[in-house]
Amino acid sequence: MSLDFIGKYNNWDKVDPAELFSTAPTEKKEANPKLNMVKFLQVEARGCDYVVLWLDCDKEGENICFEVLDAIQPVMNRVREQSVYRAKFSSITDTDIWNAMDHLGEPNRNEALSVDARQELDLRIGCAFTRFQTKYFQGKYGNLDSTFDFILDHARPQHWASAWNAMIRSSLLNQRLTGCSKERTAPLTLDWSRVRVFDREVGQMFVNLAKTSRVAQVESVSKKEKAKQRPQALNTVEMLKVASSSLGMSPQHTMQIAERLYIQGYISYPRTETTHYPEHFDLKGALKQQSSNPYWAEEVKALLSTGLNRPRKGSDVGDHPPITPMRAASEGELGSDGWRLYDYITRHFIATVSQDCTYLQTTIDFTIGSEAFSCSGKTLISAGYTAVMPWQGIPLEEALPACERGDTFTVDEIKLVEKQTSPPDYLTEAELITLMEKHGIGTDASIPVHINNVCQRNYVTVENGRKLKPTNLGIVLVHGYYKTDAELVLPTIRSAVEKQLSLISLGKANHQQVLQHTLDIFKRKFHYFVDSIPSMDELMEVTSRPSPAGCTAPTVMRPTVSPERSHQAVQGAALSAGRV
Repeated sequence: MSLDFIGKYNNWDKVDPAELFSTAPTEKKEANPKLNMVKFLQVEARGCDYVVLWLDCDKEGENICFEVLDAIQPVMNRVREQSVYRAKFSSITDTDIWNAMDHLGEPNRNEALSVDARQELDLRIGCAFTRFQTKYFQGKYGNLDSTFDFILDHARPQHWASAWNAMIRSSLLNQRLTGCSKERTAPLTLDWSRVRVFDREVGQMFVNLAKTSRVAQVESVSKKEKAKQRPQALNTVEMLKVASSSLGMSPQHTMQIAERLYIQGYISYPRTETTHYPEHFDLKGALKQQSSNPYWAEEVKALLSTGLNRPRKGSDVGDHPPITPMRAASEGELGSDGWRLYDYITRHFIATVSQDCTYLQTTIDFTIGSEAFSCSGKTLISAGYTAVMPWQGIPLEEALPACERGDTFTVDEIKLVEKQTSPPDYLTEAELITLMEKHGIGTDASIPVHINNVCQRNYVTVENGRKLKPTNLGIVLVHGYYKTDAELVLPTIRSAVEKQLSLISLGKANHQQVLQHTLDIFKRKFHYFVDSIPSMDELMEVTSRPSPAGCTAPTVMRPTVSPERSHQAVQGAALSAGRV
Protein backbone atom coordinates (compact mmCIF):
# COMPACT_ATOMS: atom_id res chain seq x y z
CA MET A 1 0.00 0.00 0.00
CA SER A 2 1.03 3.62 -0.40
CA LEU A 3 -0.12 6.70 1.49
CA ASP A 4 -1.71 9.66 -0.26
CA PHE A 5 -4.07 12.58 0.37
CA ILE A 6 -7.74 12.11 -0.47
CA GLY A 7 -8.81 13.39 -3.86
CA LYS A 8 -9.45 17.12 -3.49
CA TYR A 9 -6.22 17.73 -1.55
CA ASN A 10 -4.18 16.61 -4.55
CA ASN A 11 -5.26 19.74 -6.44
CA TRP A 12 -2.27 22.09 -6.15
CA ASP A 13 -4.22 25.18 -7.22
CA LYS A 14 -7.11 24.84 -4.79
CA VAL A 15 -5.30 23.79 -1.61
CA ASP A 16 -3.02 25.94 0.53
CA PRO A 17 0.14 23.83 1.14
CA ALA A 18 -0.05 24.77 4.84
CA GLU A 19 -3.26 22.68 5.11
CA LEU A 20 -1.27 19.55 4.31
CA PHE A 21 0.29 19.55 7.78
CA SER A 22 -2.92 18.78 9.62
CA THR A 23 -6.22 19.47 7.86
CA ALA A 24 -5.79 17.23 4.82
CA PRO A 25 -6.90 13.64 5.55
CA THR A 26 -4.82 10.75 4.14
CA GLU A 27 -5.70 7.27 2.93
CA LYS A 28 -3.84 4.09 2.03
CA LYS A 29 -4.14 2.99 -1.57
CA GLU A 30 -2.82 -0.01 -3.45
CA ALA A 31 0.65 0.90 -4.67
CA ASN A 32 -0.03 -0.98 -7.91
CA PRO A 33 -3.81 -1.16 -8.46
CA LYS A 34 -3.40 -3.32 -11.59
CA LEU A 35 -2.19 -6.22 -9.42
CA ASN A 36 -5.48 -6.27 -7.47
CA MET A 37 -3.49 -7.58 -4.50
CA VAL A 38 -6.16 -6.84 -1.88
CA LYS A 39 -8.79 -8.75 -3.85
CA PHE A 40 -6.38 -11.63 -4.43
CA LEU A 41 -5.57 -11.91 -0.70
CA GLN A 42 -9.27 -11.81 0.18
CA VAL A 43 -10.04 -14.65 -2.21
CA GLU A 44 -7.23 -16.73 -0.68
CA ALA A 45 -8.24 -15.95 2.92
CA ARG A 46 -12.00 -16.48 2.59
CA GLY A 47 -13.11 -19.24 4.96
CA CYS A 48 -9.71 -19.56 6.66
CA ASP A 49 -9.40 -20.00 10.43
CA TYR A 50 -5.78 -18.95 10.92
CA VAL A 51 -3.16 -16.84 9.22
CA VAL A 52 0.62 -17.08 9.64
CA LEU A 53 2.45 -13.96 8.43
CA TRP A 54 5.83 -14.62 6.78
CA LEU A 55 6.86 -11.05 5.87
CA ASP A 56 10.41 -9.68 6.05
CA CYS A 57 11.58 -9.46 9.65
CA ASP A 58 12.12 -5.72 9.73
CA LYS A 59 9.96 -2.68 10.44
CA GLU A 60 8.69 -2.43 6.85
CA GLY A 61 7.81 -6.13 6.89
CA GLU A 62 5.93 -5.65 10.15
CA ASN A 63 3.99 -2.80 8.57
CA ILE A 64 2.99 -4.98 5.63
CA CYS A 65 1.73 -7.61 8.12
CA PHE A 66 -0.97 -5.20 9.23
CA GLU A 67 -1.76 -4.19 5.65
CA VAL A 68 -2.40 -7.88 4.92
CA LEU A 69 -4.54 -8.23 8.05
CA ASP A 70 -6.61 -5.17 7.10
CA ALA A 71 -7.37 -6.88 3.80
CA ILE A 72 -8.14 -10.41 4.96
CA GLN A 73 -9.58 -10.32 8.49
CA PRO A 74 -13.07 -9.21 7.32
CA VAL A 75 -13.39 -12.41 5.23
CA MET A 76 -11.77 -14.92 7.62
CA ASN A 77 -13.75 -17.25 9.86
CA ARG A 78 -14.26 -16.04 13.41
CA VAL A 79 -12.57 -18.40 15.87
CA ARG A 80 -12.49 -17.97 19.62
CA GLU A 81 -8.78 -18.54 20.16
CA GLN A 82 -5.90 -16.59 18.63
CA SER A 83 -6.08 -16.67 14.84
CA VAL A 84 -3.15 -14.43 13.81
CA TYR A 85 0.49 -15.56 14.08
CA ARG A 86 3.83 -14.10 13.05
CA ALA A 87 6.78 -16.18 11.84
CA LYS A 88 10.20 -14.76 12.74
CA PHE A 89 13.02 -15.98 10.53
CA SER A 90 16.37 -14.69 9.29
CA SER A 91 16.92 -16.93 6.26
CA ILE A 92 15.00 -19.43 4.16
CA THR A 93 16.98 -22.55 5.09
CA ASP A 94 15.07 -25.63 6.28
CA THR A 95 16.36 -25.14 9.82
CA ASP A 96 15.24 -21.51 10.01
CA ILE A 97 11.81 -22.20 8.55
CA TRP A 98 11.06 -25.11 10.91
CA ASN A 99 12.39 -23.12 13.86
CA ALA A 100 10.14 -20.17 12.95
CA MET A 101 7.10 -22.43 12.66
CA ASP A 102 7.86 -23.97 16.05
CA HIS A 103 8.09 -20.56 17.72
CA LEU A 104 5.30 -18.48 16.23
CA GLY A 105 4.62 -15.08 17.79
CA GLU A 106 2.45 -12.07 17.06
CA PRO A 107 2.99 -9.15 14.69
CA ASN A 108 4.52 -6.07 16.33
CA ARG A 109 2.09 -3.16 16.17
CA ASN A 110 4.66 -0.63 17.46
CA GLU A 111 7.13 -1.34 14.65
CA ALA A 112 4.31 -1.01 12.10
CA LEU A 113 3.24 2.32 13.61
CA SER A 114 6.78 3.71 13.34
CA VAL A 115 6.67 3.03 9.59
CA ASP A 116 3.22 4.63 9.33
CA ALA A 117 4.59 7.71 11.08
CA ARG A 118 7.58 7.98 8.74
CA GLN A 119 5.33 7.66 5.66
CA GLU A 120 2.94 10.33 6.90
CA LEU A 121 5.76 12.74 7.85
CA ASP A 122 7.43 12.33 4.46
CA LEU A 123 4.14 12.84 2.64
CA ARG A 124 2.92 15.92 4.54
CA ILE A 125 6.26 17.72 4.91
CA GLY A 126 7.55 16.87 1.44
CA CYS A 127 4.37 17.86 -0.37
CA ALA A 128 3.92 21.12 1.54
CA PHE A 129 7.43 22.42 0.83
CA THR A 130 7.54 21.09 -2.73
CA ARG A 131 4.18 22.57 -3.75
CA PHE A 132 4.93 25.97 -2.27
CA GLN A 133 8.40 26.45 -3.73
CA THR A 134 7.43 24.99 -7.12
CA LYS A 135 4.47 27.36 -7.48
CA TYR A 136 6.48 30.32 -6.16
CA PHE A 137 9.41 29.95 -8.54
CA GLN A 138 7.59 28.43 -11.52
CA GLY A 139 8.20 30.57 -14.58
CA LYS A 140 9.89 33.26 -12.51
CA TYR A 141 13.44 32.46 -13.62
CA GLY A 142 12.78 30.30 -16.64
CA ASN A 143 14.75 27.06 -16.61
CA LEU A 144 16.47 26.99 -13.21
CA ASP A 145 18.95 24.40 -14.43
CA SER A 146 20.36 26.54 -17.23
CA THR A 147 19.94 30.21 -16.35
CA PHE A 148 22.15 30.31 -13.25
CA ASP A 149 25.47 31.40 -14.63
CA PHE A 150 27.97 30.47 -11.97
CA ILE A 151 30.47 27.66 -11.57
CA LEU A 152 31.04 25.83 -8.32
CA ASP A 153 34.62 25.03 -9.23
CA HIS A 154 35.34 28.78 -9.32
CA ALA A 155 33.56 29.38 -6.03
CA ARG A 156 35.33 26.75 -3.98
CA PRO A 157 38.81 28.31 -3.75
CA GLN A 158 37.30 31.60 -2.60
CA HIS A 159 36.03 30.16 0.66
CA TRP A 160 38.76 27.67 1.46
CA ALA A 161 41.79 28.99 3.32
CA SER A 162 44.88 27.23 1.95
CA ALA A 163 47.93 26.86 4.16
CA TRP A 164 51.55 26.55 3.03
CA ASN A 165 53.52 23.76 4.64
CA ALA A 166 56.89 22.13 4.16
CA MET A 167 58.28 18.65 4.73
CA ILE A 168 61.87 17.51 4.69
CA ARG A 169 62.74 14.40 2.70
CA SER A 170 66.13 12.74 2.75
CA SER A 171 67.52 9.93 0.60
CA LEU A 172 70.26 7.56 1.63
CA LEU A 173 72.64 5.82 -0.75
CA ASN A 174 75.54 3.38 -0.48
CA GLN A 175 74.78 1.61 2.74
CA ARG A 176 77.97 0.95 4.69
CA LEU A 177 77.44 -1.31 7.63
CA THR A 178 79.97 -1.07 10.45
CA GLY A 179 82.41 -3.97 10.34
CA CYS A 180 81.35 -5.34 6.93
CA SER A 181 81.42 -4.47 3.26
CA LYS A 182 77.70 -4.73 2.35
CA GLU A 183 76.48 -1.94 0.11
CA ARG A 184 73.04 -0.79 -0.96
CA THR A 185 72.82 0.93 -4.31
CA ALA A 186 69.12 1.85 -4.43
CA PRO A 187 68.16 5.03 -2.53
CA LEU A 188 66.21 4.68 0.71
CA THR A 189 63.76 7.55 1.39
CA LEU A 190 63.32 8.67 4.98
CA ASP A 191 60.44 10.56 6.62
CA TRP A 192 61.11 13.50 8.92
CA SER A 193 59.97 12.96 12.51
CA ARG A 194 58.58 16.52 12.76
CA VAL A 195 56.42 15.71 9.69
CA ARG A 196 55.89 19.33 8.55
CA VAL A 197 56.26 22.99 9.50
CA PHE A 198 54.21 25.96 8.35
CA ASP A 199 57.02 28.51 8.08
CA ARG A 200 59.36 28.33 5.13
CA GLU A 201 62.32 29.95 6.89
CA VAL A 202 61.99 27.56 9.83
CA GLY A 203 61.85 24.66 7.42
CA GLN A 204 65.00 25.83 5.67
CA MET A 205 66.71 26.16 9.05
CA PHE A 206 66.05 22.49 9.80
CA VAL A 207 67.36 21.52 6.36
CA ASN A 208 70.60 23.41 7.08
CA LEU A 209 70.93 21.67 10.47
CA ALA A 210 70.52 18.26 8.87
CA LYS A 211 73.01 19.09 6.14
CA THR A 212 75.76 19.58 8.71
CA SER A 213 76.16 15.80 8.59
CA ARG A 214 76.59 13.59 5.53
CA VAL A 215 76.00 10.44 7.55
CA ALA A 216 72.75 8.90 8.80
CA GLN A 217 73.17 6.79 11.90
CA VAL A 218 70.81 3.98 12.88
CA GLU A 219 69.38 4.67 16.35
CA SER A 220 67.01 1.71 16.61
CA VAL A 221 65.47 -1.12 14.62
CA SER A 222 62.08 -2.52 15.65
CA LYS A 223 60.18 -5.45 14.19
CA LYS A 224 56.57 -6.26 15.03
CA GLU A 225 54.23 -8.89 13.66
CA LYS A 226 50.85 -7.39 12.75
CA ALA A 227 47.55 -8.66 11.37
CA LYS A 228 45.12 -7.17 8.88
CA GLN A 229 41.69 -8.38 9.94
CA ARG A 230 39.41 -10.26 7.57
CA PRO A 231 36.18 -8.35 6.82
CA GLN A 232 32.97 -8.74 8.76
CA ALA A 233 30.09 -10.46 6.99
CA LEU A 234 28.54 -8.35 4.23
CA ASN A 235 25.44 -6.21 4.74
CA THR A 236 23.60 -3.95 2.31
CA VAL A 237 25.30 -0.67 3.20
CA GLU A 238 28.80 -2.13 2.79
CA MET A 239 27.80 -3.75 -0.52
CA LEU A 240 26.48 -0.40 -1.82
CA LYS A 241 29.67 1.43 -0.79
CA VAL A 242 31.99 -1.10 -2.44
CA ALA A 243 29.85 -1.33 -5.59
CA SER A 244 30.05 2.45 -6.00
CA SER A 245 33.71 3.00 -5.09
CA SER A 246 35.22 -0.13 -6.68
CA LEU A 247 32.75 -1.33 -9.33
CA GLY A 248 31.49 2.08 -10.50
CA MET A 249 27.84 1.08 -10.03
CA SER A 250 25.21 3.42 -8.58
CA PRO A 251 23.40 2.29 -5.39
CA GLN A 252 20.09 2.08 -7.25
CA HIS A 253 21.59 -0.05 -10.05
CA THR A 254 23.42 -2.19 -7.50
CA MET A 255 20.19 -3.03 -5.68
CA GLN A 256 18.45 -3.88 -8.94
CA ILE A 257 21.26 -6.29 -9.85
CA ALA A 258 21.35 -7.76 -6.32
CA GLU A 259 17.58 -8.34 -6.32
CA ARG A 260 17.86 -10.13 -9.67
CA LEU A 261 20.66 -12.35 -8.33
CA TYR A 262 18.50 -13.11 -5.27
CA ILE A 263 15.41 -13.99 -7.30
CA GLN A 264 17.53 -16.30 -9.48
CA GLY A 265 18.85 -18.00 -6.35
CA TYR A 266 22.51 -16.95 -6.63
CA ILE A 267 22.69 -14.91 -3.41
CA SER A 268 20.74 -14.57 -0.15
CA TYR A 269 18.33 -11.70 0.48
CA PRO A 270 20.24 -8.49 -0.34
CA ARG A 271 18.48 -6.09 2.06
CA THR A 272 19.97 -6.62 5.48
CA GLU A 273 21.59 -4.56 8.23
CA THR A 274 23.13 -7.65 9.88
CA THR A 275 26.86 -8.42 9.80
CA HIS A 276 26.81 -11.53 12.00
CA TYR A 277 25.92 -15.08 10.93
CA PRO A 278 23.48 -16.99 13.17
CA GLU A 279 25.04 -19.99 14.94
CA HIS A 280 23.20 -22.54 12.80
CA PHE A 281 24.00 -20.94 9.43
CA ASP A 282 25.53 -23.54 7.09
CA LEU A 283 28.80 -21.75 6.27
CA LYS A 284 30.50 -24.94 5.09
CA GLY A 285 27.65 -25.79 2.74
CA ALA A 286 27.74 -22.30 1.19
CA LEU A 287 31.53 -22.57 0.79
CA LYS A 288 31.35 -26.03 -0.85
CA GLN A 289 29.17 -24.49 -3.59
CA GLN A 290 32.22 -22.48 -4.70
CA SER A 291 34.80 -25.30 -4.81
CA SER A 292 34.70 -25.72 -8.60
CA ASN A 293 34.93 -22.06 -9.68
CA PRO A 294 38.40 -21.53 -11.24
CA TYR A 295 38.68 -17.99 -9.86
CA TRP A 296 38.78 -19.08 -6.21
CA ALA A 297 38.66 -22.91 -6.21
CA GLU A 298 42.21 -23.19 -4.85
CA GLU A 299 41.46 -20.99 -1.81
CA VAL A 300 38.11 -22.71 -1.17
CA LYS A 301 39.58 -26.23 -1.29
CA ALA A 302 42.36 -25.18 1.08
CA LEU A 303 39.78 -23.85 3.56
CA LEU A 304 37.65 -26.99 3.33
CA SER A 305 40.68 -29.17 4.04
CA THR A 306 42.20 -27.10 6.87
CA GLY A 307 38.94 -25.89 8.40
CA LEU A 308 36.91 -22.67 8.21
CA ASN A 309 37.77 -19.75 10.45
CA ARG A 310 34.74 -18.55 12.40
CA PRO A 311 33.60 -15.17 10.98
CA ARG A 312 34.25 -12.08 13.08
CA LYS A 313 31.48 -11.13 15.47
CA GLY A 314 29.33 -8.43 13.93
CA SER A 315 25.95 -6.85 14.57
CA ASP A 316 22.79 -8.96 14.50
CA VAL A 317 19.71 -6.77 14.16
CA GLY A 318 17.43 -9.76 13.62
CA ASP A 319 16.33 -9.07 10.05
CA HIS A 320 18.18 -11.30 7.56
CA PRO A 321 21.58 -13.04 7.53
CA PRO A 322 24.50 -11.30 5.81
CA ILE A 323 24.60 -11.31 2.01
CA THR A 324 25.98 -14.70 0.98
CA PRO A 325 26.44 -16.60 -2.32
CA MET A 326 23.89 -19.46 -2.34
CA ARG A 327 24.85 -21.32 -5.52
CA ALA A 328 27.72 -21.49 -7.97
CA ALA A 329 27.71 -19.33 -11.09
CA SER A 330 29.90 -18.83 -14.14
CA GLU A 331 30.88 -15.51 -15.65
CA GLY A 332 28.79 -15.93 -18.78
CA GLU A 333 25.42 -16.62 -17.14
CA LEU A 334 24.97 -13.45 -15.07
CA GLY A 335 25.78 -10.62 -17.47
CA SER A 336 28.64 -8.17 -16.98
CA ASP A 337 27.41 -6.20 -13.95
CA GLY A 338 25.70 -9.25 -12.47
CA TRP A 339 28.94 -11.21 -12.54
CA ARG A 340 31.03 -8.35 -11.12
CA LEU A 341 28.67 -7.96 -8.15
CA TYR A 342 28.40 -11.73 -7.63
CA ASP A 343 32.20 -11.99 -7.86
CA TYR A 344 32.64 -9.42 -5.10
CA ILE A 345 29.93 -10.93 -2.86
CA THR A 346 31.50 -14.38 -3.19
CA ARG A 347 35.05 -13.19 -2.56
CA HIS A 348 33.85 -11.23 0.47
CA PHE A 349 32.11 -14.33 1.85
CA ILE A 350 35.18 -16.53 1.37
CA ALA A 351 37.27 -13.84 3.05
CA THR A 352 35.03 -13.84 6.15
CA VAL A 353 35.83 -17.53 6.84
CA SER A 354 39.55 -17.19 5.97
CA GLN A 355 42.48 -16.36 8.22
CA ASP A 356 43.65 -12.79 8.84
CA CYS A 357 46.50 -11.47 6.72
CA THR A 358 49.74 -11.31 8.74
CA TYR A 359 52.90 -9.33 8.04
CA LEU A 360 56.09 -8.14 9.69
CA GLN A 361 56.47 -4.39 10.05
CA THR A 362 60.02 -3.10 10.37
CA THR A 363 60.78 0.47 11.48
CA ILE A 364 64.28 1.96 11.41
CA ASP A 365 64.98 5.24 13.24
CA PHE A 366 67.88 7.44 12.09
CA THR A 367 69.56 10.66 13.08
CA ILE A 368 71.14 13.03 10.58
CA GLY A 369 72.87 15.78 12.46
CA SER A 370 70.43 16.86 15.16
CA GLU A 371 67.30 15.79 13.25
CA ALA A 372 65.43 12.48 13.55
CA PHE A 373 64.16 10.48 10.57
CA SER A 374 62.63 7.04 10.04
CA CYS A 375 61.46 4.57 7.43
CA SER A 376 59.11 1.59 7.59
CA GLY A 377 58.53 -1.49 5.50
CA LYS A 378 56.21 -4.48 5.51
CA THR A 379 57.08 -8.10 4.73
CA LEU A 380 54.23 -10.54 4.11
CA ILE A 381 54.06 -13.54 6.42
CA SER A 382 50.72 -15.06 5.38
CA ALA A 383 48.30 -13.70 2.76
CA GLY A 384 45.25 -15.08 4.59
CA TYR A 385 42.02 -13.62 3.26
CA THR A 386 43.87 -11.30 0.84
CA ALA A 387 44.55 -14.32 -1.38
CA VAL A 388 40.92 -14.05 -2.45
CA MET A 389 40.71 -10.24 -2.03
CA PRO A 390 44.11 -9.30 -3.53
CA TRP A 391 43.29 -5.57 -3.74
CA GLN A 392 43.52 -5.48 0.07
CA GLY A 393 46.84 -7.28 0.14
CA ILE A 394 50.16 -5.98 1.47
CA PRO A 395 51.90 -4.25 -1.45
CA LEU A 396 55.21 -5.68 -2.55
CA GLU A 397 57.76 -3.21 -1.28
CA GLU A 398 61.51 -3.24 -1.56
CA ALA A 399 62.79 -4.91 1.59
CA LEU A 400 64.48 -2.67 4.10
CA PRO A 401 68.20 -3.20 4.62
CA ALA A 402 69.32 -5.55 7.37
CA CYS A 403 70.96 -3.29 9.93
CA GLU A 404 71.30 -2.65 13.65
CA ARG A 405 71.88 0.22 16.06
CA GLY A 406 75.10 2.09 15.28
CA ASP A 407 75.23 1.27 11.57
CA THR A 408 75.70 4.22 9.25
CA PHE A 409 74.52 5.23 5.79
CA THR A 410 75.73 7.88 3.38
CA VAL A 411 73.27 10.75 2.94
CA ASP A 412 72.66 11.25 -0.76
CA GLU A 413 70.20 14.16 -0.66
CA ILE A 414 68.27 16.37 1.77
CA LYS A 415 65.58 18.64 0.35
CA LEU A 416 62.64 20.79 1.39
CA VAL A 417 59.31 19.70 -0.12
CA GLU A 418 56.79 22.53 -0.37
CA LYS A 419 53.05 21.84 -0.46
CA GLN A 420 49.70 23.58 -0.05
CA THR A 421 46.59 22.22 1.58
CA SER A 422 43.68 21.63 -0.78
CA PRO A 423 39.93 22.17 -0.39
CA PRO A 424 37.92 19.02 0.29
CA ASP A 425 36.93 17.12 -2.82
CA TYR A 426 33.34 16.41 -3.80
CA LEU A 427 31.64 13.67 -1.82
CA THR A 428 31.59 10.24 -3.42
CA GLU A 429 28.47 8.08 -3.27
CA ALA A 430 30.30 5.76 -0.89
CA GLU A 431 31.13 8.66 1.44
CA LEU A 432 27.54 9.89 1.36
CA ILE A 433 26.27 6.40 2.23
CA THR A 434 28.70 6.36 5.17
CA LEU A 435 27.39 9.74 6.37
CA MET A 436 23.76 8.65 6.06
CA GLU A 437 24.52 5.54 8.09
CA LYS A 438 26.44 7.60 10.68
CA HIS A 439 23.53 10.04 11.15
CA GLY A 440 20.95 7.25 11.22
CA ILE A 441 19.18 8.54 8.12
CA GLY A 442 17.53 6.14 5.74
CA THR A 443 17.49 2.34 5.78
CA ASP A 444 19.22 -0.29 3.72
CA ALA A 445 16.16 -0.10 1.45
CA SER A 446 15.78 3.70 1.25
CA ILE A 447 19.40 4.90 0.98
CA PRO A 448 19.68 4.02 -2.74
CA VAL A 449 16.31 5.74 -3.35
CA HIS A 450 17.41 8.96 -1.61
CA ILE A 451 20.64 9.14 -3.62
CA ASN A 452 18.82 8.35 -6.85
CA ASN A 453 16.31 11.14 -6.05
CA VAL A 454 18.95 13.87 -5.74
CA CYS A 455 20.40 12.74 -9.08
CA GLN A 456 17.05 12.53 -10.89
CA ARG A 457 15.93 15.92 -9.55
CA ASN A 458 19.17 17.37 -10.90
CA TYR A 459 20.49 18.54 -7.53
CA VAL A 460 23.76 16.75 -8.30
CA THR A 461 25.51 15.07 -11.22
CA VAL A 462 27.68 11.99 -10.93
CA GLU A 463 31.24 12.67 -12.09
CA ASN A 464 34.23 10.36 -12.62
CA GLY A 465 34.92 8.23 -9.58
CA ARG A 466 31.22 8.35 -8.63
CA LYS A 467 31.69 11.82 -7.14
CA LEU A 468 28.54 13.84 -6.53
CA LYS A 469 28.95 17.34 -7.95
CA PRO A 470 26.20 19.81 -6.98
CA THR A 471 24.42 21.42 -9.92
CA ASN A 472 23.51 25.09 -10.19
CA LEU A 473 20.02 24.27 -8.97
CA GLY A 474 21.31 22.16 -6.10
CA ILE A 475 23.74 24.83 -4.89
CA VAL A 476 21.18 27.62 -4.96
CA LEU A 477 18.60 25.51 -3.13
CA VAL A 478 21.10 24.41 -0.46
CA HIS A 479 22.40 27.90 0.20
CA GLY A 480 18.89 29.34 -0.02
CA TYR A 481 17.64 26.85 2.58
CA TYR A 482 20.72 27.41 4.70
CA LYS A 483 20.20 31.17 4.63
CA THR A 484 16.54 30.72 5.59
CA ASP A 485 16.68 27.78 8.00
CA ALA A 486 19.85 25.68 8.25
CA GLU A 487 17.99 22.71 9.74
CA LEU A 488 16.23 22.15 6.41
CA VAL A 489 19.50 20.88 4.92
CA LEU A 490 21.64 19.78 7.86
CA PRO A 491 21.13 16.11 8.85
CA THR A 492 20.62 16.82 12.54
CA ILE A 493 16.86 17.31 12.58
CA ARG A 494 16.13 14.30 10.39
CA SER A 495 18.40 12.22 12.61
CA ALA A 496 16.43 13.39 15.66
CA VAL A 497 13.16 12.42 13.95
CA GLU A 498 14.56 8.95 13.17
CA LYS A 499 15.41 8.49 16.86
CA GLN A 500 11.82 9.35 17.79
CA LEU A 501 10.55 6.85 15.22
CA SER A 502 12.80 4.20 16.77
CA LEU A 503 11.26 4.94 20.17
CA ILE A 504 7.82 4.29 18.66
CA SER A 505 9.00 0.91 17.34
CA LEU A 506 10.31 0.01 20.82
CA GLY A 507 7.03 1.00 22.46
CA LYS A 508 8.72 3.85 24.36
CA ALA A 509 6.94 6.72 22.58
CA ASN A 510 3.35 7.31 21.53
CA HIS A 511 2.81 7.19 17.78
CA GLN A 512 0.31 10.05 17.61
CA GLN A 513 2.27 12.28 19.99
CA VAL A 514 5.52 11.90 17.99
CA LEU A 515 3.67 12.47 14.74
CA GLN A 516 1.88 15.58 15.99
CA HIS A 517 4.96 17.04 17.68
CA THR A 518 7.11 16.60 14.55
CA LEU A 519 4.43 18.04 12.26
CA ASP A 520 4.05 21.05 14.58
CA ILE A 521 7.80 21.71 14.34
CA PHE A 522 7.82 21.51 10.56
CA LYS A 523 4.63 23.52 10.23
CA ARG A 524 6.31 26.39 12.10
CA LYS A 525 9.38 25.95 9.90
CA PHE A 526 7.15 26.01 6.82
CA HIS A 527 5.48 29.30 7.82
CA TYR A 528 8.88 30.82 8.60
CA PHE A 529 10.14 29.57 5.22
CA VAL A 530 7.16 31.19 3.46
CA ASP A 531 7.77 34.49 5.27
CA SER A 532 11.51 34.34 4.46
CA ILE A 533 11.22 33.35 0.81
CA PRO A 534 12.28 36.84 -0.39
CA SER A 535 15.82 36.14 0.87
CA MET A 536 15.97 33.03 -1.31
CA ASP A 537 14.47 35.07 -4.11
CA GLU A 538 17.31 37.58 -3.80
CA LEU A 539 19.89 34.80 -3.99
CA MET A 540 18.32 33.45 -7.16
CA GLU A 541 18.17 36.91 -8.71
CA VAL A 542 21.86 37.52 -7.98
CA THR A 543 22.98 34.18 -9.36
CA SER A 544 20.82 34.43 -12.47
CA ARG A 545 21.81 38.03 -13.27
CA PRO A 546 23.56 38.38 -16.65
CA SER A 547 27.30 39.17 -16.61
CA PRO A 548 28.25 42.85 -17.19
CA ALA A 549 28.56 43.92 -20.83
CA GLY A 550 31.82 42.88 -22.39
CA CYS A 551 32.61 40.48 -19.57
CA THR A 552 32.83 36.82 -20.51
CA ALA A 553 33.66 35.47 -17.05
CA PRO A 554 30.80 33.65 -15.32
CA THR A 555 29.05 35.19 -12.36
CA VAL A 556 30.31 33.38 -9.28
CA MET A 557 28.16 32.71 -6.27
CA ARG A 558 29.95 33.60 -3.03
CA PRO A 559 28.51 31.47 -0.22
CA THR A 560 27.71 33.35 2.98
CA VAL A 561 28.54 30.40 5.23
CA SER A 562 31.81 28.94 6.44
CA PRO A 563 33.42 26.19 4.33
CA GLU A 564 32.80 23.59 7.00
CA ARG A 565 29.12 24.51 7.26
CA SER A 566 28.85 24.71 3.48
CA HIS A 567 30.30 21.21 3.13
CA GLN A 568 27.90 19.97 5.83
CA ALA A 569 24.96 21.59 4.08
CA VAL A 570 25.75 19.95 0.74
CA GLN A 571 25.94 16.61 2.56
CA GLY A 572 22.62 17.32 4.24
CA ALA A 573 20.91 18.15 0.96
CA ALA A 574 20.93 14.51 -0.01
CA LEU A 575 19.48 13.56 3.33
CA SER A 576 16.43 15.76 2.71
CA ALA A 577 15.75 14.27 -0.71
CA GLY A 578 12.89 12.12 0.48
CA ARG A 579 10.98 15.18 1.63
CA VAL A 580 11.79 18.05 -0.73
